[in-house]
Amino acid sequence: MAQPTLAVVGATGSVGSVMLELLSSRRNVWGEIRLIASARSSGKVLTCRGEELEVRELTAEAFDGVDVAMFDVPDDVSVQWAPIATARGAVVVDNSSAFRMEPDVPLVVPEVNREVLRHRPRGIVASANCTTAAMIMAVAPLHYEFGLRELVLASYQSASGAGQDGVDTLHDQLTKVAGDRLLGSRPGNVRQAVGDDLGPFPAPLALNVVPWSGEPAGLGWSSEELKLRNESRKILGMPALKVSATCVRVPVVTGHSIAVHAVFAAEVTADAARQVLRNAPGVIVVDDPEAGEFPMPIDAVGTDPSWVGRIRRAMDDPRALSFFVTGDNRRKGAALNTVQIAELLAAEIGKKDS
Repeated sequence: MAQPTLAVVGATGSVGSVMLELLSSRRNVWGEIRLIASARSSGKVLTCRGEELEVRELTAEAFDGVDVAMFDVPDDVSVQWAPIATARGAVVVDNSSAFRMEPDVPLVVPEVNREVLRHRPRGIVASANCTTAAMIMAVAPLHYEFGLRELVLASYQSASGAGQDGVDTLHDQLTKVAGDRLLGSRPGNVRQAVGDDLGPFPAPLALNVVPWSGEPAGLGWSSEELKLRNESRKILGMPALKVSATCVRVPVVTGHSIAVHAVFAAEVTADAARQVLRNAPGVIVVDDPEAGEFPMPIDAVGTDPSWVGRIRRAMDDPRALSFFVTGDNRRKGAALNTVQIAELLAAEIGKKDS
């Protein structure tokens, strides 16, 4: 039986490169793998599964014979090209935010709601936002056990969430501030040292935290904060779930973290929560504060699970828990989740063909 053909659209980007790493290291379920990118990247040669593959230009014909297409491109490119790919017979797994909240497009985190994958009237499946994906891995199993009622979230999002430009900006700023030990002790001196090169951020990121991520979304909220709210509701199938989020950019290269305060219908203890999380797929519990063991991005980077710790029952509410989650935003938050969805589709296609 022939294995399905996969296209990776946006193969030359930072998430695309992680997709190729994952395709090379995971169980091989694909026949041909086609790499697709913008005209300026076509002709580049990249390695995947030990093979050297030439990048093709993004055209309608590039999707001929493709069964599944993973997209990691800007929203406007997804809006334009996903329908073209589906018209050529591919199922699109899209990592942008273009289709996530469309009612006829399933929004999938495989460990949480893979069953919704079967109903995809437009031939498009959306992969969750990077911060939502890391957080929901821990929240969902607790919801199934204790009945979630409310989430209050504060994110600590890394520079790589803003792409390679974000990472380069942070490193450039760190170079500028290194060595001057007075920086950060007087108003304005960090801004002066960093200068006008803010990259994709509204303020200096080195020696600072910036309580803003995303675009203005009305009433003082940012688009990233609304994604956490709206996507959590859709993935959990809870359209009325109360969610309040504050998204913060921090001077970390890769790894988004979330401080979670979750209120449940039933009483919950920290030990009971730890037990649930230890048994949850794709979650690792790192929770020994006395030994200095916490979930932190410097340890989670390059790994697949959501790391969870600082698990404690609220002092004032026996139905509430506070805990901390971190995960590699380019892996589970982007490339890995997309690859996992594509693999489920490959298995489905294999069943149809057998």
